[in-house]
Amino acid sequence: MDLTTKLSFDSRLLRVYEDGRVERLFGTETTLPGFDAATGVTSKDVVIDGTTGVFVRLYTPDLSGSYSQCKKLPILVYFHGGGLVVESASSPTYHRYLNSLVSKAGVLAVSVNYRLAPEHPLPAAYDDSWTALSWAASRDDPWLSEHGDAGRMFLAGDSGGANIVHNMAIMAGTGGVLPSGAPLEGAIMLHPMFGGKEPIDGEVMYMREIMAKFWPLICPVSVEGLDDPRLNPMARGAPSLQKLGCQKLLVCSAELDYARPRAAAYYEAVKASGWRGTVEWLDSVGEEHVFFINKPECDESMKLMDRVVHFLAGN
Repeated sequence: MDLTTKLSFDSRLLRVYEDGRVERLFGTETTLPGFDAATGVTSKDVVIDGTTGVFVRLYTPDLSGSYSQCKKLPILVYFHGGGLVVESASSPTYHRYLNSLVSKAGVLAVSVNYRLAPEHPLPAAYDDSWTALSWAASRDDPWLSEHGDAGRMFLAGDSGGANIVHNMAIMAGTGGVLPSGAPLEGAIMLHPMFGGKEPIDGEVMYMREIMAKFWPLICPVSVEGLDDPRLNPMARGAPSLQKLGCQKLLVCSAELDYARPRAAAYYEAVKASGWRGTVEWLDSVGEEHVFFINKPECDESMKLMDRVVHFLAGN
């Protein structure tokens, strides 16, 4: 490494050098897809855009077991977290989480490996995510065409991935047409990443400082700054929350989550918007941001998983 190269951006997640080189300090480990003996889930990677190299990791539960009698399974499109700058669909942490979720919920999952900022600033991640959602809805893969129900599609994601969930749901409700023609059945936002210029009740200063630092890196062309509608769904000029293109919504946060105030404000705004869907809230006691990813066996993680499973089952 050229030690004379100066930093233009420094954080605990990544460093960006003046020559454009990006050094990620977190979320770079990967694992291969395949059969998971602990859950009976099988996964594979499928490139869905040869131009960008964007791929999805596709998961199927054990179809020889209790799901063998089901004609078709719900399709869950998942967007990993990492602030839109780190992590991947092949991360061991997310691979483990998707194996567990697919096994417990009995769904087909499409985990999206969207492009990351700053090399690919927004709207790259949104474009890739819509491409993946459209691909999943088209069922252009034998696993999806043989076992997936395009009429029962769900979105889910955590942190930066939950931000993507909101933006995909808005796109679906404001003119985006999926190949299946069917509306999204539901969306799950796990500890969503939102921001805004004006502070809200309970918002901690360092969270505001983090967003003010990262957003210009993630979306350098944004003219609204932290009130960009993609980051602040309640900003002036943002698409109405009545336009959410799904039938039901589950917003989850945690008692000690630094992003909780914005998540709670979003939930209340959806309730007050006149949106015709149903919105639910889940607060995990005594836990921090995306705890369930790193501590999947703790009691609150189990409770959260149960709620997600019931939501996907239509309960």
